[in-house]
Amino acid sequence: MTTADRYTAFVREVRGMSPAYERLSEAVARDDELLARLDTLPPAKRQPNLLFAAVRLLGGPVTDPATFRGYALANWPVVEAEMRVRATQTNEPGRCAVLLPVLASLPQPLALLEVGASAGLCLYPDRYAYRYGDRQLGDGEPVLDCAISGTAPPARRPEVVWRAGLDLNPLDVTDPADVAWLDALIWPEHGHRRERLRAAAAVARAEPPRLVRGDLVDDLPALAARAPRDATLVVFHTSVLYQVPPARRDAFAELVRELPGHWIANEDPDVLRYPALPEPPADGFYNVLALDGKPLAWTRGHGQAITWFG
Repeated sequence: MTTADRYTAFVREVRGMSPAYERLSEAVARDDELLARLDTLPPAKRQPNLLFAAVRLLGGPVTDPATFRGYALANWPVVEAEMRVRATQTNEPGRCAVLLPVLASLPQPLALLEVGASAGLCLYPDRYAYRYGDRQLGDGEPVLDCAISGTAPPARRPEVVWRAGLDLNPLDVTDPADVAWLDALIWPEHGHRRERLRAAAAVARAEPPRLVRGDLVDDLPALAARAPRDATLVVFHTSVLYQVPPARRDAFAELVRELPGHWIANEDPDVLRYPALPEPPADGFYNVLALDGKPLAWTRGHGQAITWFG
């Protein structure tokens, strides 16, 4: 896939959700000079979200393609430097709303281990409140709204007795600079997600998560072995594997199937493939939620909807 193709694909992902990034992606996909600059970066560093978030972090414009282009080219050395040292680590706590129906169904209590944990905000599904239609589960902030169809809303939150995350570059929820990067990764129009980020960060700061710097294949078994034996181990990840080379994805899938407990995946169906999936809903980009390799539901990327088919 060429860099231009990646930006064209991102247009489809953000359509109807971020008009600003839809415009920017369309413009970059046709801009030979910007594409040439991007192609000097390693392939994993050419992502649209990484470019746009780096410009946002630096205070540059991200709503108008012409002013964005002017800023990015005029400031390319510093934009490039940010892109080289950072990664797309969108830590969207709203994704807990689509994980909850599966987490609540497993034998309790749970030991949660998130792969690609970023700052670990998705390690607190037991601490957040949820609203599925007119039914609310739990109190306090943040309240995670999710449209659910094909199954009943979960009746309880999970009991979590151990939580840990694995990431090549874990972020510190107590560090304002790391939280600023998480904020920069949120799409420009999504003020509700910024409020949710602040509320979830407050929850996590009260009991900072155990985060380990490491690789999803080489370092997963050792971290999993630290989970308490009297709890159900749940290894999970959401929108992470697209950043992992295919051979390592395959090695990870083979490894995680051999671990005790359960494996929850919430990924792009082009990244983690399943045979004979039903057609996804027609109103946007969807991931597939799966338990132990069995697909169960279509989910929106930020946890705003789940369509159960399993």
